[in-house]
Amino acid sequence: MADLFTLTQQALAGTDLELVDIERAPLGLLRVTIDRPEGVRIEDCELVSRQLSRVFEVENIDYKRLEVGSPGVDRPLRKPADFVRFAGERVEVKLHQPVYSRKVFSGTLACLDSADLQTPRYGLETHSDSGESLLLEFTFDDVERAKLDPILDFKGKKR
Repeated sequence: MADLFTLTQQALAGTDLELVDIERAPLGLLRVTIDRPEGVRIEDCELVSRQLSRVFEVENIDYKRLEVGSPGVDRPLRKPADFVRFAGERVEVKLHQPVYSRKVFSGTLACLDSADLQTPRYGLETHSDSGESLLLEFTFDDVERAKLDPILDFKGKKR
């Protein structure tokens, strides 16, 4: 799978598109998730689908269907650059080890200054179970999974 991820990244080189994830699903489905700073357009998905179809054929990658899409509003954060890009946004983070007797936290992501540039530190402005504000500090290695966690309002304007 790592080779498939690398191959797909190389196929997207030269575009402003970022490979977020690649997944093999049942029945031969190959799901590719892409992103870009301005958001993914249908034209981007079409371009990547055509390009990857050719590359996968040449490289003899076995699949029955190729699906290319955007990560959606709850985009996963998979690498340190994602944490920098989405600083200031609301995220949900699940840690490997519990802190304050829990592993899952939601709040506003921050990049903290660190003397050790090899292990950048991040912060999450959140609330404890008792409701008090706290700043949870962690490194990328502390994270089991993370994703954007926007608050969506589906009510719209009242007339």
